[in-house]
Amino acid sequence: MTNVVVVESPAKAKTINKYLGSQYKVLASYGHVRNLPKKNGSIDVDNDFNPKWEIDTKSKKHLDEIIKALKSSSKLILATDPDREGEAISWHILEILKNKKALKADIAVERVVFNAITKSAILSAIESPREIDTDLVEAYLARNSLDYLMGFNISPVLWQRLRGAAKSAGRVQSPALRLVVDREIEIEKFKSEEYWTISADFKDENDNIVQANLSLFDQQKVEKFSFQNSEETNITASDLEKKEYQVTSVTSQKRNRNPYAPFTTSTLQQSASTNLKISPRDVMSTAQKLYEAGLITYMRTDGIEMASEGIASARKQISSSLGDDFLPEKPRVFKNKAKNAQEAHECIRPTDFSQTPEKAKTLNKSELDLYTLIWRRALASQSRAAEVLQTTVLISSSCNSAQFRLSGQVVTFEGHLKIFQDAKKEDEEKRIPNLKEKSKVKLEKVNREQHFTEPPPRFNEASLIKRLEEEGIGRPSTYASIISKIQERNYVKKDKNRLVPEDTGRLLNFFLEAYFNKYIEYDYTAKLEENLDDISSGEKKWKEVIRSFWEELSQSVEYAMSFSITEVLDNLNEKLANYLFDDGSGKIQKKCSACNNGELGIKLSKTGAFIGCSSYPDCKYSRPLNANSENNPAELITQEEPIGQDTNGNDIFLKNGRYGPYLEIFYAGSDKPKRSAVPKHYTLDELTIEKARQLLELPRNLGLHPEDQSEVIAAIGPYGPYIKHGKIYANMKDFEEVFSIGMNRAVELLVEAAEKKNNRGGRAGKELKILGSHPNGEEVKIMSGRYGDYIKWNKINVTIPKEKSIQSLTLEESIDLIEAKRKK
Repeated sequence: MTNVVVVESPAKAKTINKYLGSQYKVLASYGHVRNLPKKNGSIDVDNDFNPKWEIDTKSKKHLDEIIKALKSSSKLILATDPDREGEAISWHILEILKNKKALKADIAVERVVFNAITKSAILSAIESPREIDTDLVEAYLARNSLDYLMGFNISPVLWQRLRGAAKSAGRVQSPALRLVVDREIEIEKFKSEEYWTISADFKDENDNIVQANLSLFDQQKVEKFSFQNSEETNITASDLEKKEYQVTSVTSQKRNRNPYAPFTTSTLQQSASTNLKISPRDVMSTAQKLYEAGLITYMRTDGIEMASEGIASARKQISSSLGDDFLPEKPRVFKNKAKNAQEAHECIRPTDFSQTPEKAKTLNKSELDLYTLIWRRALASQSRAAEVLQTTVLISSSCNSAQFRLSGQVVTFEGHLKIFQDAKKEDEEKRIPNLKEKSKVKLEKVNREQHFTEPPPRFNEASLIKRLEEEGIGRPSTYASIISKIQERNYVKKDKNRLVPEDTGRLLNFFLEAYFNKYIEYDYTAKLEENLDDISSGEKKWKEVIRSFWEELSQSVEYAMSFSITEVLDNLNEKLANYLFDDGSGKIQKKCSACNNGELGIKLSKTGAFIGCSSYPDCKYSRPLNANSENNPAELITQEEPIGQDTNGNDIFLKNGRYGPYLEIFYAGSDKPKRSAVPKHYTLDELTIEKARQLLELPRNLGLHPEDQSEVIAAIGPYGPYIKHGKIYANMKDFEEVFSIGMNRAVELLVEAAEKKNNRGGRAGKELKILGSHPNGEEVKIMSGRYGDYIKWNKINVTIPKEKSIQSLTLEESIDLIEAKRKK
């Protein structure tokens, strides 16, 4: 009889199947098999908070396969991921099988966990089974219940009191939004201050020029704001120019620079965002593929410790590739110090360090880039420290009233820096000439430089993850979905890779501050995380935590609902006055400029919030929540003159409506004007007459598709620019490409989109021809898809050039096309 092994994904099942013999049958659950229905009452608060689970429709057939396999099996092995979610999936499967009476009386049930999908790890796990960890399951139940209760009780308040202007709130999502909004307010309130710095260029006895910063003047230490204007700076500089100088001190100190610890989930997301410019969600998706392929250890972890076999493999690789000089005497041991650290599995590392990035030929570019980052960071963590010589030179005036300071450093031994250097964290080398104490130096020039203090930078995805981790908000495994969610719901947008709150996000944040403040406080959210940690360690019972949370939340909901919509809006108008009604000079101006009678305030509609006049319907003035920012096209609302003409001489107008600025043009013989929304990211400088003409020409008909002679359209939709052919839509990453894209590029995007759709739906293209084996393994095939024939190897699909036919295409030509696609 066979043993049934259940894992989450088919990719994982396929890899594990290679390592287990014929006595095992590995099946996939395809993720979670049941969830809480998205409706009220799924957590029964009147019945001891019992969850009402619902089996996912798509999961039924996978569960049927497991049940069928168990009829001829003597053992069920639950081998889902080693974290809380994995434990929950195993628990759900077991509960469903028990409820369906699908387990025979004599069948054994085992839970096994492994941190890497390698043969040794799998076989070792099979030999060391355990029972399901009920504490981890309870932590999962508590987390799910908390998220559900908050979401399904606060969100209806938003719908009723803000009428859809903001649609949802979340236990972790809302504090993350608050961080972004608070940072933006901090930036807006920031007042820049002027300050000056003084440095000098000196020539030594060997005619070397060195530059040093003024550190002491008139026996007083020079601080950042010691010189606040040009007048006092010039007076000081003039005084310094009259003095003579010599080197009074040269000190050198050797310092070791130790390597970073291997990656955890959050540090991987941060480093990949900085070094590879990819989003946290894409990082986790790609890391999942590397894990399932057996290349890296489990990617959801708070731990920085490395297993002994990993350390041995790393040290062996360092010795063979760099030499024993790069090995420390003893292996490095890292201990986790993260706040609220949980699920501290092993760090993220390669399963085999001898599998260098150069050998990973089957990976596509994004997978190879991420694997290289993980491989280098983990390998560097076991390398010898870099050795740096730091030198500080003091140059003083002959009367000792002024002193300049010069610092530099030189790497004398590369150590771990030869393997891995973070893009933004390594100090640059700065060499200093061999200056000697008491040697004379000649003052060549005194430099004066004006500066202005700058506000704190907006968060990018990496820095927001770092801040969430510092505050103890959420867990590394959830950071990617949190950051994606606040962007998808239009609470936050990404501008030049920085996160900026949208009007809706500000409105929601201030509403929550006014009526649900406790639930977006950082300390409160972190405390909840600590409670969840206590549940997972068996120190607290999950229903006690939920009961306490619900008692407070239900009172807060009742409090918020006691205010009318008018009272809520009056409160928000007051709190947001500086943002919504600033006339540009720092004064609040609520008087309507259109009628000079009514007062401006927040109004609500089914599609969101906007600013309207209190004299409505007599005055129909309206604008988006914030039309006061610099270069916002909405400023042209009162202009009645056209901004230009199209190529046929028709006037083009820029107008403003409830949903923002738009372009309008009347064509001869048409009863209705044509309109086109102005993209939100456009500024006045970017909205030229040429760009206006291009926007009004959309959607563009690119011509007839070569396969079926039907139209291919390029247009802009709610989610950005896209190509449409029949029922297939393909997104364009570059917004401006919508104005210039041609048929060849469009067909390429449509092929990729069709393939993704086919893969999601479990369908594959039809195999036409096998050209032979690729040098790195697996067959190179010619496939037939909806949008034409293409080359397929491993996970890479390549469109066949028009000038080539499937009859004449050779294996060598196909390999060249595959390599060209991999390098893109």
